[in-house]
Amino acid sequence: MRRRILELLVNGERTAGSLTEVIQNEFGITQAAVSQHLRALRENGFVRVQVQGPRRIYSVAAEPFQQVDAWIKQFRGFWDKPLKALTTEIARGKAKKERPSPR
Repeated sequence: MRRRILELLVNGERTAGSLTEVIQNEFGITQAAVSQHLRALRENGFVRVQVQGPRRIYSVAAEPFQQVDAWIKQFRGFWDKPLKALTTEIARGKAKKERPSPR
C-alpha cells in the first residue's frame, strides 16, 4: 500500500482525502489504516505534508530516493550489459524481418 501511495504521488501533490479514496477502493481498508500508512511514510522521510486549513497536501520527498539511486548505481552493471545485449539482439531480429528474402 505504501508503494501504491508513492506511485500516486510521483506525478504531483495530492490531498490526504484523494489518496485515501484511491487506497480504500483498491485495497478495501479503512481511512484510519490509510492514515497510518501516510504517517509511516511521513515519519520515515518519504513524503512531505503541507497543512492548508483542514486539508493535508502530500508530496514525494525526493532525497531518500536519490540516496537509494546513488546506492543502487554500484549494482547497475549486473543488468546494464545484459539489457544492452538484449537490445542488440532485438535490433538484429527486426533487421532480419525487414530485409526482403532472396528469390
